[in-house]
Amino acid sequence: MVKVKDRKGGAKGGAEKAGKNRQNIQFNHALGQHILKNPLIVQAIVDKSALRNTDTVLEIGPGTGNMTVKMLDKVKKVVACELDPRMVAELQKRVQGTHFQSKLQMLVGDVIKTELPFFDVCVANVPYQISSPLVFKLLLHRPFFRCAVLMFQREFAQRLVAQPGDKLYCRLSINTQLLARVDHLMKVGKNNFRPPPKVESSVVRIEPRNPPPPINFKEWDGLTRICFVRKNKTLSAGFNSTGVLLLIEKNYKVHKSVAGEVVPPDFNVKNLVAEVLETTGFKEKRARTMDIDDFMKLLHAFNAVGIHFV
Repeated sequence: MVKVKDRKGGAKGGAEKAGKNRQNIQFNHALGQHILKNPLIVQAIVDKSALRNTDTVLEIGPGTGNMTVKMLDKVKKVVACELDPRMVAELQKRVQGTHFQSKLQMLVGDVIKTELPFFDVCVANVPYQISSPLVFKLLLHRPFFRCAVLMFQREFAQRLVAQPGDKLYCRLSINTQLLARVDHLMKVGKNNFRPPPKVESSVVRIEPRNPPPPINFKEWDGLTRICFVRKNKTLSAGFNSTGVLLLIEKNYKVHKSVAGEVVPPDFNVKNLVAEVLETTGFKEKRARTMDIDDFMKLLHAFNAVGIHFV
């Protein structure tokens, strides 16, 4: 969880004074806590969030609140989710007695396990160990939010925006891009933190596709999981593994049973999979080169012959 410390303070009056002299706080590295010592980056993240005075903002990992108070000055409400009780106390103390106090709502606990309220924009210095589950928790959240501006480990951010054929293109890339538009906003060097983390960071903007694509995401995820296990091998090689064929056969029989249909006596899962790959033209394709339209076509072809991935 990247924590913010702004030497100049983040707001006016009591909130500004409370933001100073926090050298006695011991940051928990097991939670990914580091101090972002460059106030220009804090301000840039807030600016790139394009906040409106009617917005409710979800902030994840507010720390001592330097970014929080900057946002409280611009929006209707900030809902701050924080796991560390010490940081919760510091932030509440910081806004106590100021005009920000009534605009701040605290959620104490693990954001992955927390039921999130309505929000317009999410802003977060993300604990790197929860990056992937957080992305999909946000993208599957309803009602839709306008955008999220999030700081991640540099390589994770690069995976989010990677395109077919890129070295870092992976299941994370295509699953995220199916549900959202993702843009890389800026790099943040590790020397901007105290103590410096072992990795560089980047800030990305994620805008959910609204309406979402007309597809069962769990089934889509099941398909891409199989395809990207060996992303450099052909789909034919990947789908011919014993484990994959057994899984497909089991799902096929379950869906037939639920639909009240009988499994054809000549059913052969290996032949059926080979037929789909052949007719779609993807038999010799590799997952690392395939785009969303390719996977959409492949999923529809499998579904058409009764093969599902959930």
